[in-house]
Amino acid sequence: MELIRDLEAEITENIAMQKVSILQGARRVGKTILLEKIFANFTGAKLWLNGEDADIKKVLEYRSVANYKTLLQGAQLLVIDEAHHIDEIGYVTKLMIDSIKPLHIIISGSSAFDLAQQGYPLVGRDFNYKLFPLSQKEFAAKENSLTTKQQLENKLIYGGYPELASITANNKKQQYLKGLITTYLFKDILAFENIKSPDMLIKLLSLLAYQIGQEVSENELSRQLGISKNTVAKYLELLQKVFVIFPLSGYSKNMRKEITNNKKWYFYDVGVRNAIINNFTSILIRQDIGQLWENYIIAERLKKNQYSNNGAKQYFWRTYDQQEIDLLEEQGDNLQAFEMKWKAQKVKPPAAFTKNYEAARFNIIHTDNYLEYIL
Repeated sequence: MELIRDLEAEITENIAMQKVSILQGARRVGKTILLEKIFANFTGAKLWLNGEDADIKKVLEYRSVANYKTLLQGAQLLVIDEAHHIDEIGYVTKLMIDSIKPLHIIISGSSAFDLAQQGYPLVGRDFNYKLFPLSQKEFAAKENSLTTKQQLENKLIYGGYPELASITANNKKQQYLKGLITTYLFKDILAFENIKSPDMLIKLLSLLAYQIGQEVSENELSRQLGISKNTVAKYLELLQKVFVIFPLSGYSKNMRKEITNNKKWYFYDVGVRNAIINNFTSILIRQDIGQLWENYIIAERLKKNQYSNNGAKQYFWRTYDQQEIDLLEEQGDNLQAFEMKWKAQKVKPPAAFTKNYEAARFNIIHTDNYLEYIL
C-alpha cells in the first residue's frame, strides 16, 4: 500500500529554492523511499549519492568548488542519502550551495549526530524536516471511517512503521518489530558512540516503557540499572537523537507549586514501545491501555504539529499537591490542555489550572473524538 507522506509536497515545492533541505528520522521510517519518489518526479538535471559509499565519501570530503562542479556536471538537484556518514557535511553543502547555482541539495540521515551538529554552517540556507512513522493523517488517505475504526487496535499494538502496512500476519509484524530493535534502531548509537551492546539501552527503554505518563527520575533509573546518573543522561540523549523517544518537560508560568524539574518520556512509535516489553496483547485485556493511549495521542499530536509547522510546544502540567494534566500545548499566546481517556467520560480541569490559566482551552481526547485532534 503506497501512502503519500505529509512532507512530500513541501519538500517538492522548496526544491526551486537555492537551499539545503535536511531530512532526519529514525531508521526504516521511509526517508529513502520518500526521496526516491521526489527525485524521480524532478524533471531537471539531478544526481543521487549515497553517503555510505566509501568512494562518494572521499570525493565529497575534498572541499573544492572545482571538485563539486565536476561532480555535479550542471545538476540542479543533489540528493545525498545517509549523509551523516560524510565528515563535516554542513560545510560541504554550504560550499556547494554558495558557489553553484541553480542548485537545491537534500541530505538525509537516520540520526541527529552529525546532521544537526554540523548543520549550523547552513543557518539561513536550510530547511529542516523530521520524518516519523506513519501518522493517522497519512493512513487516512487510504482509509474510510469504518476502516480507521477497525484499524485502531492494530495501530496501538503495532505502530506505524511503513513496512508493516504490507504485512498482514500478526506474528510477522511482531517479528519485524523485534528485528527492528535488534538490528536497526540502535545502529547509529553503536557506530558513533562506540557502545558495544544495545542491552543496556533496551533495559533503559524497558523501564521507560513501563512508566509512560509518569515523571521519571534519572537518579532512580541510575539505581535500577546500576550505572551512573551521567551515563543514564547520556543514553537518554542518544535515544532522542536517533528518534526513539522524546521528553515532555513540566510547564510553569504562574505558580510556585508547579513541577518543572522532572520529565516524562514517550516513544515516537507505540509498536516499538510494545516490542521493547514484548507485549502484543489485545487492547481488550491490556492492563496498560491508558498508558498506551496517552503515548499514541501525544505522539500523533507531535507529528501533526511538526508537519503543519505551527510552532506548538508540548509540556505536561502537575503541581506538588498532585493536580495534573497529561499534555499542554503552547502556541504563541494560545494554551491548550489535553487529558487522554480511553473511554469517553466527563473530566473537570484541575482547579489550580483553571484559576491560573483562565484563557486555556481544556480538551478530553477519547476513542469517540480523537480523530478531530490528530488529523
